[in-house]
Amino acid sequence: MLIAGMSASGKSYFLVVLVVTTDDLPGYHVHAVLGEVIVSLARTRNAFAEGVKSLRGGAYDPRAPQHLLRWRTEAVAELGRAARKRGANAVLGMRFDHRDTGTLWVEMCAYGTAVVVTKAVA
Repeated sequence: MLIAGMSASGKSYFLVVLVVTTDDLPGYHVHAVLGEVIVSLARTRNAFAEGVKSLRGGAYDPRAPQHLLRWRTEAVAELGRAARKRGANAVLGMRFDHRDTGTLWVEMCAYGTAVVVTKAVA
């Protein structure tokens, strides 16, 4: 994952944060475990879009693959930013969870372990 930002001096920068679902990272050494990082994003079910689709005979499903994929991508990006704020350059054991939080909202949660890694020397 690539994180873009702007320094205090106005220069843009890019940082790489590895986010993986595995518990280890082959080819890298873990030097520090900084702890759990959790990101929770609330996404609304678009009632307007639901109404328009219903008029056309279709149904709006906020859990449709295209919505979940976009929301998960956003959650991973936020997770990388949260890990970077803690001084990490990787997240191990990343997982997702989502749930309905009412009739109009879905919560997307991403979590994992923030770590500092370096590439192993061959």
